[in-house]
Amino acid sequence: MTALEEARELLREFPVVDGHNDLPWALREQVRYDLDARDIATDQGAHLHTDIPRLREGGVGAQFWSVYVRADLPDAVPATLEQIDCVRQLIARHPADLAPALTAADMEAAREQGRIASLMGAEGGHSIAGSLGTLRGLYALGVRYLTLTHNDNVPWADSATDEPGVGGLSAFGREVVREMNRLGMLVDLSHVAATTMRDALDATGAPVIFSHSSARAVCDHPRNIPDDVLERLPANGGVAMVTFVPKFVLQAAVDWTTAADEHLRAHGFHHLDTTAEAMRVHRAFEESNPRPVATAATVADHLDHMREVAGIDHLGIGGDYDGTAFTPDGLRDVSGYPNLIAELLDRGWSKTDLAKLTWQNAVRVLGAAEDVARDLQATRGPSNATIEALDG
Repeated sequence: MTALEEARELLREFPVVDGHNDLPWALREQVRYDLDARDIATDQGAHLHTDIPRLREGGVGAQFWSVYVRADLPDAVPATLEQIDCVRQLIARHPADLAPALTAADMEAAREQGRIASLMGAEGGHSIAGSLGTLRGLYALGVRYLTLTHNDNVPWADSATDEPGVGGLSAFGREVVREMNRLGMLVDLSHVAATTMRDALDATGAPVIFSHSSARAVCDHPRNIPDDVLERLPANGGVAMVTFVPKFVLQAAVDWTTAADEHLRAHGFHHLDTTAEAMRVHRAFEESNPRPVATAATVADHLDHMREVAGIDHLGIGGDYDGTAFTPDGLRDVSGYPNLIAELLDRGWSKTDLAKLTWQNAVRVLGAAEDVARDLQATRGPSNATIEALDG
């Protein structure tokens, strides 16, 4: 049996829990939520990284769908609600394949049914508009993690890709973390500054996640996780979910991406724009400036390092499909996960360890957050603190 055949066999029993997929935003950007125009029951390879046939081929058993909206939108909260509605519509349209999931038990039930557990994560604290009541509203609608920032700071937390603002988490930011603990919503530390990571680990009483981040020691990009933070995951119980984005995993791609982003902005596009028009500009740039290409082995290098520092019980996968313009060779779309597992098998990873990476760690961390919430809800009620009161 080849390593790829072994990988596919393993994924039939312990499928991938992927921490981050931006399909809902891609559907907004490309077709304004016209789900007939992008019917994910059929091959959408010409437009998207994601559809149900390729999720099946890739051995995906659970997906955190990102309900991301851009931080510069004036209507971030209603836009986030539209993203949640999009996920709900997708689940309702494809009940044989997608199962709504709110808990670790729901994830296991979906696996037993042969369906893909569909969870939601909100990407960026701007989606709560400084309101703990809005945070609770998102949780009530099914959101099970909040990424504390996206690419820009929020008033109460610093982003990895912005200038320092409050030096990590403000007093209100720490209250957001505590309220997430009380709800059972996972604190997601992808995108945040290292100072924010450390402050959040100090403030939280529940395991955290990094829904789509890799190792800074392997690729020195601020979106990645420093070793001193990875070293804290065993005590916290959290999970770091390696991402596939070439500009975060391949050092040579970092410089190329900076130039490519500047080229996009010079042509009037946001640097994260993946619409057809923006991609034409991207491809023209790439023709004259060949893009460094990451591979499944590049991602495996990150996982080898993260395993050495944090331990096998604290690793997962968060591809960031449909949220990035480029993907590695062998991991072109959501069908590619078996290639990564085969690479790790070739490197001597055991099937026991791979089952933790693909399924068990992510399910455990959500269950642990639920346990913490159950205890906290027995001792305190909702927080009505305001940013004005705590941060002045």
